[in-house]
Amino acid sequence: MAALYACTKCHQRFPFEALSQGQQLCKECRIAHPVVKCTYCRTEYQQESKTNTICKKCAQNVQLYGTPKPCQYCNIIAAFIGNKCQRCTNSEKKYGPPYSCEQCKQQCAFDRKDDRKKVDGKLLCWLCTLSYKRVLQKTKEQRKHLSSSSRASHQEKEQYSRLSGGGHYNSFSPDLALDSPGTDHFVIIAQLKEEVATLKKMLHQKDQMILEKEKKITELKADFQYQESQMRAKMNQMEKTHKEVTEQLQAKNRELLKQAAALSKSKKSEKSGAITSP
Repeated sequence: MAALYACTKCHQRFPFEALSQGQQLCKECRIAHPVVKCTYCRTEYQQESKTNTICKKCAQNVQLYGTPKPCQYCNIIAAFIGNKCQRCTNSEKKYGPPYSCEQCKQQCAFDRKDDRKKVDGKLLCWLCTLSYKRVLQKTKEQRKHLSSSSRASHQEKEQYSRLSGGGHYNSFSPDLALDSPGTDHFVIIAQLKEEVATLKKMLHQKDQMILEKEKKITELKADFQYQESQMRAKMNQMEKTHKEVTEQLQAKNRELLKQAAALSKSKKSEKSGAITSP
């Protein structure tokens, strides 16, 4: 009986070939928990639920520091502290200031000499490096597939030649298949797909930035309107209080004037009475 291995998510047992490489997940868990990119830092992580769009690290940072801002270098929305994301901050400390990326032209490519060897010596930013590596991997797989196909075709031709009576026959070289225009087209198409995907990501990030700015503007407008209404109410209350105090003072002033007039009249009466008495 073949050995069975446990899925790292549901812990049910399956044949080894039924589990995914690396994560060791069964088919159902791979569908339920796909590997996606974090909305903020763009790193890949295993999604726990459809509503979970950010990785655990970014979720912790959101709780600690709030919503991140776009990094001043790579423009990825992952600057939780200051104006730079942690990736660019660490890279700047290790490799010095950034250069212009040969692919996206943003000033966010750090000269990682070891990584440049893996991308044909190009100076690329982190996102473009990942895209380029994927293109190289796809190209390698396509070449491998073409090579396998050409070998199979070569074997079929040899077999057909033997069955048909032998003699000379033209060999179909795998090298010719690898150097054919079709392979270049595969590479170009893969590169274009990667560029489109990168542009879509950048567009999504721009949309996120616009949404964040619109949200901030809405919050500021609401706060301004609240402050304005509070100020207006305060001014109305002050005006009302001032009017009431003024009226009270005027009434008191009129009362005092009456009292003063009465006292003056009383004094005049006393004086005239004193003069007429024998």
